[in-house]
Amino acid sequence: MSLKNTDPKLAELIKKEQQRQQETLMLIPSENYASEAVQQAVGSCLANKYAEGYPRRRYYQGQAYVDQIEQLAIERAKKLFNVPHANVQPYSGSPANAAVYMALLQAGEKIMGMKLSSGGHLTHGHPKITFSGKFFQPVQYQVGKDGWLDYQAIEKLALKHRPKLIITGYTAYPRIVEWQKFSAIAKKVGAWLMADISHIAGLVIAGVHPSPVPYAELITTTTHKTLRGPRGAMILVTQKGLQKDSQLAKKIDRAVFPGLQGGPHLNSIAGIAVCLKQAASANFKKYAQQIVKNAQALVKELINQGFELVTGGTDNHLILIDLRKQGVDGKTAAVVLEAAGLVVNYNTIPYDPNPPRCPSGIRLGTPAVTSRGMGELQMKKIAHWFKQAIDSRDSTKELDKIKKEVKALCRKYPL
Repeated sequence: MSLKNTDPKLAELIKKEQQRQQETLMLIPSENYASEAVQQAVGSCLANKYAEGYPRRRYYQGQAYVDQIEQLAIERAKKLFNVPHANVQPYSGSPANAAVYMALLQAGEKIMGMKLSSGGHLTHGHPKITFSGKFFQPVQYQVGKDGWLDYQAIEKLALKHRPKLIITGYTAYPRIVEWQKFSAIAKKVGAWLMADISHIAGLVIAGVHPSPVPYAELITTTTHKTLRGPRGAMILVTQKGLQKDSQLAKKIDRAVFPGLQGGPHLNSIAGIAVCLKQAASANFKKYAQQIVKNAQALVKELINQGFELVTGGTDNHLILIDLRKQGVDGKTAAVVLEAAGLVVNYNTIPYDPNPPRCPSGIRLGTPAVTSRGMGELQMKKIAHWFKQAIDSRDSTKELDKIKKEVKALCRKYPL
């Protein structure tokens, strides 16, 4: 029986969510639209199959075809990122990072990552409330007062604390990461270097952001965001990593299974294989280049509209707006913008005087609107709507008017 007949209430909710996505502008930089082919793979019969272990090393029978599917995803990842080993089983980015820590560290050893308030991730050593801060000793670096990475300060901190693992790659940093500088710092203190490229993986593949492959021993990434795949993750072991430890690939695989996970989600792995094939195309490269062009066009017009941006702009897909000049906090702004059909997330800014639940900033990005086929002209419209919505935040009538204009634009660029 169909979903509509089996569970009409759920079917109706999914239909409403589909309509919401169709009629609003998805501007959260960690969200994107997976292709129809990816969604078909994720919704396939592969969801029925258990496959604990790895290709040709399973604990269940009936693996002839799923082994080939997982191996296909592995080989595509290795080729696309130019690495000797890939694990495509992590359920998401957090377990992928946890697997790296499990493979390399003993409980209580030091890890060094960016503070959450500066643009880091919870799993990069956020103290007290996350596994990375509870089971390991976190050393947290931060951006400078100007919002940029201060490599000299990071090196000084690393030399003082001598962590066993240094983590680079961020969730709210709008500039190019200079991997080679982190590599030099890690070498000085004898640390492993892990690059979490979850946000920028698609940009790295397309060559619009430098690759960490020559510099880091390990790379983690989610497979949605700029990669436009399903919810999932990968761990990549580089040649540099194998040169440092010839057993590194085996240690990573063991940390994922049986260390942290049971049976892999083969439907998601199939979706990853599809998105990796799509990411190898010339069209994808053009898409990633357009993401950056759109972000820079959006930056230019936001500045023209009077908004203040952290670091003054962006080199990638992501923009962080400091709203203190507008006299509104980020949470209020995010709610107001959603009422106008513009979906962003509230976000802390570096050295934010406000608490995380009601920060001074909002975070937005261009991957999803670029997937819809929008270009620089549409980014100007979006920036104009931002200004209108924030200025008219107490007027339901004005917000409804903007929302109608947003819907009209969305109809011209359907999912």
